[in-house]
Amino acid sequence: MRDILEAVADGSLSPAEAEVRLSGYATTDAGRFDAARETRRGVPEAILAEGKTPDETATLAVAAVETSGRALVTRADTAHAEAVADALPDADVDRDARAKTVAAAAPDFERPDLDATVAIATGGTSDAEAAGEAAAVLREMGADVERIEDVGVAHLGRVLDHLDTLREADVVVVAAGREGALPTVVAGLVDTPVIGLPVSTGYGHGGDGEAAVLGMLQSCTVLSTVNVDAGYIAGAQAGLIARAVADARDDDA
Repeated sequence: MRDILEAVADGSLSPAEAEVRLSGYATTDAGRFDAARETRRGVPEAILAEGKTPDETATLAVAAVETSGRALVTRADTAHAEAVADALPDADVDRDARAKTVAAAAPDFERPDLDATVAIATGGTSDAEAAGEAAAVLREMGADVERIEDVGVAHLGRVLDHLDTLREADVVVVAAGREGALPTVVAGLVDTPVIGLPVSTGYGHGGDGEAAVLGMLQSCTVLSTVNVDAGYIAGAQAGLIARAVADARDDDA
């Protein structure tokens, strides 16, 4: 502890970084940022912009970059994204407006690099938002991401055209709304882990994602399922599997 206090005193360590080393999180006026989550859990902490003001989101993003070298913001609208960019003028900021994600990194931050590939398939173009959120998490975790868009079961030939890519991936995330059938189909064709991501696309009874999640939970193939629109969770889970695959490859090398 004395070393940390001396580092703060001589300016080589910021108070925020010192707090993280002592408690594992940084406290701001907008809330607490879990800077130790990646070390503890293997998954980078994300800042959920939904329900937060742009200023609150930016404050937490600054704390994230100061303490962990980067920030990942999810469910961010234009105002959230602009506030983060304004608060971090020296950071490398990458926004995916469709996925509503913002990734910001300090100039000297180096993202991990995993020797593993995750395929993300969508049933339709409307599923791209949740799929993009999963992709953002996976990129932050260092996995290679292969996107396969609009291959729903209304025409099985579309997904069969991409079967080689799906089979070559180490993990597959499949995002689908409506009745959520696509993950079941894919899981019956590949020998790699498949994570079903139900999406709230559709209409009428069950069109809020209920039919999709229930269909995936009742799948007769070996399939793991996350909650409706839970792109972050699907991406994080796939990233953990990808990291295990990469570690095994390193051990065999």
